[in-house]
Amino acid sequence: VHLVESGGGLVQAGGSLRLSCAASGSTSIIKAMAWYRQEPGKQRELVAHFTPGDGSTNYADSVLGRFTVSRDNAENTMVLQMNSLKPEDTARYYCYAETWYMTTMMKYWGQGTQVTVSS
Repeated sequence: VHLVESGGGLVQAGGSLRLSCAASGSTSIIKAMAWYRQEPGKQRELVAHFTPGDGSTNYADSVLGRFTVSRDNAENTMVLQMNSLKPEDTARYYCYAETWYMTTMMKYWGQGTQVTVSS
């Protein structure tokens, strides 16, 4: 599975951005997808989790009510809609996918896209 993020950039506080993660390869065996973010010198943290099988979602408390994760199955794309952005949302955002085949689980990461929110 190959993941490519896009949509990052610079935005003022209160603004919105839409991140996309295009998946290719063995997308039919993807069982979970997520967005993570990481600031320099800090651990990568989970932002939003999406389960394609049942469409369930989970969010970090810090983004609940502001961010929405969804998937466009026709395009094999996961989208993160980010509204009411805050300076503390500034980070590099990474797309993550997890596949299961028989009893083997594999993890995949994209290269990341930078989001910068100015105050």
